[in-house]
This record gives sequence, structure tokens and C-alpha cells, in this order.
Amino acid sequence: MKAGITGEARLIVTENNTAETMKSGTLPVLATPAVAALMEQASQESVTPELAENETTVGISLNMKHIKATGLGKEVYAKSVLTEVDGRRLVFEATAYEGETMIASAVHERFVVDAVRFLEKIN
Repeated sequence: MKAGITGEARLIVTENNTAETMKSGTLPVLATPAVAALMEQASQESVTPELAENETTVGISLNMKHIKATGLGKEVYAKSVLTEVDGRRLVFEATAYEGETMIASAVHERFVVDAVRFLEKIN
């Protein structure tokens, strides 16, 4: 796997992903945890085709700034770029947008794991 792989994920802001519903705030706006999940989704899905059949990735860190609120009914998309590959450790730069306006940015790290062995260790 090499740096440069890109990914994208989208969502519509609904009652299910608001700060009020997710208990990360009290307003009916897109929740920061929902933005984080969208960035992780874009990152994870971008590298899945590069993995062996038994492999997956797990998130290990996310350093994010959520800089603009987004209201109900708006579409949001996240973009990710794989910027570093260090063995099984993957580093992504991710951004999220409402239209052309950036609403969040992050550095996200994931680790490649054998899915079966990973689950055996935690069970």
C-alpha cells in the first residue's frame, strides 16, 4: 500500500446524527461524533481494496477540528488522503465539507489487523 490513496463518504444531516440525539450537545445540528465517523468511513473504505481478504483496519487516533455547524437536511461529505504508510500504521488527512465550505479537518490514524485474530484477542 502506498500514500496517495483517496476516499470519500457522504451523509445527509438528519435527526439521527444531530448533537442533540447523539448527546454531544443540545442543538439539532450535525454532531461532531458524526463528522468524525464520516471521516473514518472515508479513510477506511479507501484502503479496503488494498487489503488481504482477512484484513481490515481499525481507527487508533483522530485529531479533529470541527469549525462550522451544519443544519438539518444539508449534505456533508468527507474526503481522505492516505499520507503515510508505516508498516501496518496508516495516516490520513481528512476534511469534511458542506458544499464548498470546509466544516472540519483531521489527522486520522488506522492500523491494519487480521480480523479473526483481532476478534479472538478481545473475546
